[in-house]
Amino acid sequence: MATTTADTTTGTTQERPRVEIPSKRITPGQIEALAKRVVCGGDREQNEVDQPFTGRPLGWTPKSTPEDVEAAFERAREAQRAWRTTSFAERKAILLRFHDLVMERQDEMLDLLQIEGGKARRHAYEEALDVAIVARYYANTAETHLKPKRRRGALPVLTATWEYHHPLGVIGLISPWNYPITLSVSDAVPALAAGNGVVCKPDSQTPFTALWGFALLEEAGLPEGLVQVVTGSGSELGPAIIDNADYMMFTGSTATGRTVAERAGKNLIGSSMELGGKNAMIVLDDASMSRAIEGAERALFSNAGQLCISVERLFVHESIADEFTRRLAERTRKMKLGTALDYSVDMGSLISESQLETVREHVQDAVEKGAEVLAGGNARPDIGPYFHEPTLLDSVKDGMSLFRDETFGPVVSVSRFSDVEDVIRRANDSDYGLNFSVWTKNTRRGRELATRLEAGTVNVNEGYVAAWASVDAPMGGMKASGLGRRHGAVGIQKYTDSQTVSVQRLLPIAPPPMVAQGLWAKAMNVGLRLLRRLPGVR
Repeated sequence: MATTTADTTTGTTQERPRVEIPSKRITPGQIEALAKRVVCGGDREQNEVDQPFTGRPLGWTPKSTPEDVEAAFERAREAQRAWRTTSFAERKAILLRFHDLVMERQDEMLDLLQIEGGKARRHAYEEALDVAIVARYYANTAETHLKPKRRRGALPVLTATWEYHHPLGVIGLISPWNYPITLSVSDAVPALAAGNGVVCKPDSQTPFTALWGFALLEEAGLPEGLVQVVTGSGSELGPAIIDNADYMMFTGSTATGRTVAERAGKNLIGSSMELGGKNAMIVLDDASMSRAIEGAERALFSNAGQLCISVERLFVHESIADEFTRRLAERTRKMKLGTALDYSVDMGSLISESQLETVREHVQDAVEKGAEVLAGGNARPDIGPYFHEPTLLDSVKDGMSLFRDETFGPVVSVSRFSDVEDVIRRANDSDYGLNFSVWTKNTRRGRELATRLEAGTVNVNEGYVAAWASVDAPMGGMKASGLGRRHGAVGIQKYTDSQTVSVQRLLPIAPPPMVAQGLWAKAMNVGLRLLRRLPGVR
């Protein structure tokens, strides 16, 4: 039913469908309040955000303009001037309060993640874990990673050197729809912990989860204005964000990432980006079959395959391939699809009609060219408009769209191998190198093999969670899967300018008065030879 509704963002009145939200924790009033947090300087065209489970509207956000982006950066810079002078103790307290609020308000966040993104609850829960873990980690380690460090000087005793880290200013953050709180709020946390402000543009399909997360940060004590959110088209707002930012954090497609990196480079600002993946899972002949099959379901079909680090290529040793494939296909056919806001569902919906169409096209193209459907293969409009069955395909070969291109859906090719050298070559035969997986009872063998795989993260006896959740270690992609890293020390230091300060004592690194250059050079040579022989001198 259509209703005449006041536009709470622009003050105008227009015909809109009635909003029906299947959760008592999330109300239309809350959604309208979140929309008001978007930077908007006046009357703006509105973007409808739909619920993937039903295709019905969840709410509306204004389409910000490049002028709104400039205003957002001005406000964030004003707030950042004071924020950069706050102590690490103050920042730590805010991030730990945020961690606690995420735990307390978890069900509210999970409902919103499901309603806005179409996820099964078990996959939404991964985001709740992630944002809490990242907030706790940087709350407790930011000072260690960024505090002034004494470095070895040019000459022992005569030179004293320190390394400092200073916040860059305001970070531009463009995040995708598939993990709308992990790839917005979790990526903003280290930038904020380093003393920066943030201007974030979440994807137009999932803006409300990011807005909710940033509102919770302010509830935890983050100064108002330090984080600004703009919403709208990436092609329209992206250039203005890059041109105003002091650093860019981007997660999305490889094609768009190249454009972001090119413009950032021209502006002489740094950038970090996680891009596409065509990830491989390798099951060796000595793997625990039951454990690998259970792990494969999660690695292949989490978030309906809409996960940059999920697996789309499955390689199984020929000695176990028949039984492994049969049992995995049986398990896949038994997976429960649905829209329930609880943990009873194994897999949720794709995000949109366009994503569903990509999946359909890839499956159809593969089947027409000789691939065999082992499980799934069909859309499921009886459950919801964008549902598609988890799908296993055999006999996938080069020339099929999904052989090399990222599907970003619940479709996986299954292949056999007999030789480890051959499977390493085949796994590495890709433009992408984001996240791979190796399964074996011999973990030492698994680790050795992992180091030969061209991927930024490799999990042994796990699909993706172990490496991703090890937030003290860097995470990112090789080759066309991105540049830079999130997590660990580099994940916060990238948001800073490093500075070296050296103090020279007693004598300069130059000839003293009345000492000839040649004599001074000979003396320096003697000194360097002595230092070469001293243990512990670098």
